[in-house]
Amino acid sequence: MENKANLYIYNIGQLVTPQGTTAQKGADAMRKLCIINDATVVIRDGIVAYVGATKDLDKSLVEGCKKLDAKGNTVLPGFVDSHTHLVFASYREDEFQWRLAGDSYMSIMERGGGIAKTMNSTRMASEDELLLPALGHLKAALAMGVTTLEAKSGYGMELETELRQLHVTHKLMELQPIRLYSTFMAAHDTPPEYKGRSTEYIKHIINDMLPRVKAENLAEACDIFTEKGVFDHSETRMLLTAAKQLGFKLKMHADEIVAFGGADLAAELGCLSADHLLMISDKGIDDLAKSNTVGTLLPCTAFSLKANYAPARKMIDRGCAVALASDLNPGSCFSSSIPLMIALATIYMGMTIEETITALTLNGAAALDRADSIGSIEVGKKGDLVVLNYPSYKFLSYHFGMNLVSSTVIGGVEYKNQVVQDL
Repeated sequence: MENKANLYIYNIGQLVTPQGTTAQKGADAMRKLCIINDATVVIRDGIVAYVGATKDLDKSLVEGCKKLDAKGNTVLPGFVDSHTHLVFASYREDEFQWRLAGDSYMSIMERGGGIAKTMNSTRMASEDELLLPALGHLKAALAMGVTTLEAKSGYGMELETELRQLHVTHKLMELQPIRLYSTFMAAHDTPPEYKGRSTEYIKHIINDMLPRVKAENLAEACDIFTEKGVFDHSETRMLLTAAKQLGFKLKMHADEIVAFGGADLAAELGCLSADHLLMISDKGIDDLAKSNTVGTLLPCTAFSLKANYAPARKMIDRGCAVALASDLNPGSCFSSSIPLMIALATIYMGMTIEETITALTLNGAAALDRADSIGSIEVGKKGDLVVLNYPSYKFLSYHFGMNLVSSTVIGGVEYKNQVVQDL
């Protein structure tokens, strides 16, 4: 569902955007925002044709455009949620309460919870049963200003269910406006039929799953959970090397539970991103800083698990490119709240609001290999942006936990958030 409309956005009190076509690395770059007061944006055929001061606008550019009055408020690039597990069946609300009561992960597993529960439900679900809840999550994301979202598979861990999840993602691309990025993640865990044989399972993914996914053009990237007790470095290297040879981009869940050297390996292998990073080592930080791999941090997951947050401040100060994403999933983080993410990043993770905006826009785009076309409001990029109902971007952190998006624009088409009332 590619939007290619003409739109004239005027009366913008403050236009705020990072700039460029690559991830911004380090504090100086991530804080460097282009801020234009009394601004105008013109989108033609879904692409930004003009962004700048209203006084410099060539009025011929707005001929035939629909008009959007920003009412003196702030306009930002559309938010990029670059890590979600969007397509799944059933929920784990009881398990969440058990965890709050102090139950351990192993005891929850013994009671039938954990990823195995979602896997069993997803294996039994039809495409429609997977599609309808995902549509609801996308509708909520749109209202919060998300214009691009990554959707991982990984709750099948066998061929047919993995393919079904990926097919649903592609159906969703046609049914709603958010741009979706499809990632294949059969290496989310070792399924019960391969218990104790994780390397054999990786070989099964390489020999039997990856070629089918590639042949049907169902995913752009391949992801793996590199963690102690899940998949080790040799297994990760084996899978991602094979995936790269087939033309997949690479992503990695890394250093979430223990310091396992995942970030170091992600940088070495040239992954688009290394995600989670709660336990990243100093060496991992330095290796990311020297690479083009984005460190994607998931503060809502740490919040949900009552875990320590990833060391965003240290990572940025030592030169890393940091992105923020939701990690929407039915287990460790059943939330895709952009307002909560911004609050956690600025209040608890030491990030400035400028760094947070860059992390949620241009750096999120880079984590999906999309920084050349989205993530900033610049001539030639896709016309994806959000209109707030406050006059300064600083309200995103100041009015914390609240959705301040009045309109989301994707490819020049406006989707007005009916929940947010005009002030």
